[in-house]
Amino acid sequence: MLPVVGPHRRSFTVAMAMAAVALVSNVAIPAVVGAGIDAIRDDATVATWVVVLLALALARSVFTYGYRSRLYKFAYAIEYDLRSLMFRHFTAMSHGFYDKVQTGQLVSRANSDIRAVQMLLAFAPFIGMQMVTFALAFGFMLTKHVLLTLVSISTLPLVYVFGVKLRNVMFPLSWIVQGRLAEVATTVEENVTGVRVVKAFAGERSQIDQLARQARRLRWAAVKVNDERARYAPLMENLPRLGMALTLLYGGYLAIDGRVTVGTIITFSSYVLLLQAPFRMLGFFMIMSQRAAASAGRIFEILDTPAEILDRPGAVDLVEPAGDVRFEGVRFSYGGDDGTPVLDGFDLHVRPGETVALVGATGSGKSTVARLLLRFYDVDAGTVRIDGHDVRDLTLASLRHHVGMVTDEPFLFSCSIRDNIAYARPDATDEQVRDAARAANADGFVEELARGYDTIVGERGYTLSGGQRQRIAIARTLLADPAVLILDDATSAVDVRVEAEIHDALRRLSADRTTLIIAHRLSTIALADRVALIDGGRVLALDTHQRLLADEPRYREVLASVAADDEAEEPVL
Repeated sequence: MLPVVGPHRRSFTVAMAMAAVALVSNVAIPAVVGAGIDAIRDDATVATWVVVLLALALARSVFTYGYRSRLYKFAYAIEYDLRSLMFRHFTAMSHGFYDKVQTGQLVSRANSDIRAVQMLLAFAPFIGMQMVTFALAFGFMLTKHVLLTLVSISTLPLVYVFGVKLRNVMFPLSWIVQGRLAEVATTVEENVTGVRVVKAFAGERSQIDQLARQARRLRWAAVKVNDERARYAPLMENLPRLGMALTLLYGGYLAIDGRVTVGTIITFSSYVLLLQAPFRMLGFFMIMSQRAAASAGRIFEILDTPAEILDRPGAVDLVEPAGDVRFEGVRFSYGGDDGTPVLDGFDLHVRPGETVALVGATGSGKSTVARLLLRFYDVDAGTVRIDGHDVRDLTLASLRHHVGMVTDEPFLFSCSIRDNIAYARPDATDEQVRDAARAANADGFVEELARGYDTIVGERGYTLSGGQRQRIAIARTLLADPAVLILDDATSAVDVRVEAEIHDALRRLSADRTTLIIAHRLSTIALADRVALIDGGRVLALDTHQRLLADEPRYREVLASVAADDEAEEPVL
């Protein structure tokens, strides 16, 4: 945590300086009380001691408030930094990272784990100051009576022994608790986002049973934590009280013999009470520290995972590209267990302003081509180029600014339709937003909504139909005005009439831009100047639709297969 804490060291240092004043004042109060009591017995004036006591009490109050306030601010600043670091790291991670992890796990680590670390950073310095209080009080007690001091603290080593035992038990249990909290969070997140699938298949009972099993596992771990705490905490809290009894017993014997004063016994009794605080907190601190250690491990397990897709040193911006796209000897696999390449020896050249359709059977790698062009993944071999630049030599921001993509499963944010369309250009005017919507044939249905472009769509846009979501996604991409446009089956969820209207708009808009269409329907393929037939991870044929239809039997087989699938599906209106 030191690199995270470092930028806040000034605030922490000021807090510790104020804590030191509060601590000295706190330790001095029992000594002043004892001296005042002895002064009364000696018929001496106590006014001076009263004034000193009041001054110490005031100093302790003021500086305790000051250092606690600053410590809490320090802890919350660290929490803020950790959340920012975590989210920044999330945004830097590639698609490959998200292919392997569960969303609920990430949410848990970004929330409950960070909060566990924050709580430790808030309370650990406070508990540390309590331990310094013990050291100062112990030193003062030794100056008064060595043997009485040793009797007073005789039980405290046992508190430490039990604390170590508790710590050794709590660390693995804390890791289990945090992991099982993440399991529950994952199930809840998946059921909320996938509620329509759950209900469609009447899966409520099975999901409830799954969550119940996970909750029972979490309950077992949480109860086990409290069982261990209940076993050791009473011993750790009551051993100092036994020390107080021994102090009164032995101190009373010494006072009767006149070897110590009554004020000294009162001072020692007060110090034993004062020394109880850090040791009573020890059990709580052990639990908190082990949970924070487990949480920090889970946090840095994510933060230490390197981002695979980054700007290379010396990467240049892609400026006003013509849109010349080339795939040269591309080989790529998703790194599964078998490592079978999705693309192997893939070659394709799309000229500036040209529209090329990628056609192939399911799993032939059509969508992978689009992902490599946007550099969601890096090729295993070969190169992907735009205007002669290897995409790995371009900055990600400029590459993705000039290459726009509409997928077959468009994602909308839970905000207004205007904000969803303007996501790529937040500074776009209302008229520009409407122009993009008109181009995507979305303006008509948007205007019919009660609040028009101010309508808030539900989570992931599910308050809209599939076709409406796709048209909003197309409008969003068109507003960005990319030089290279990728349509990944982007009209799959609209009926034939709406698709025709969108295609008319796309013909106009793709006239001066390079367009790559991942196509399944003949109507979409008709938009293309040329068609690339893909099979076995490579381009088998590249020509116009008419020529391929006439000369390439494999092309006809793919189209027949796609047509059969389309007949089995009912279009979403």
